[in-house]
Amino acid sequence: MERNHGDFPCRWSFREDGLRYYFFSNEGQPPEPIHVHVRGRGCDAKIWLAPDISIAESYGFNSRELSNILHIVAENRDLIVRASHEHFGI
Repeated sequence: MERNHGDFPCRWSFREDGLRYYFFSNEGQPPEPIHVHVRGRGCDAKIWLAPDISIAESYGFNSRELSNILHIVAENRDLIVRASHEHFGI
């Protein structure tokens, strides 16, 4: 079931350390490599999961916050990849 989280529709998300990790339901045209969006405290980021976990875009997060985000994504990589595959039918 799709839920509307604020102004962005997302199919899947989790929260950690006051941040929301999610992907958009309408992404994938054309398909991009697996990634997750992060939002919180007025900041946004897009994190690639392949080939390596890395920052695609970041607006407002400082380097310490980004380091923590990358750590959280690494710890939850399997969960994020599995959810993305299920949602997008990969």
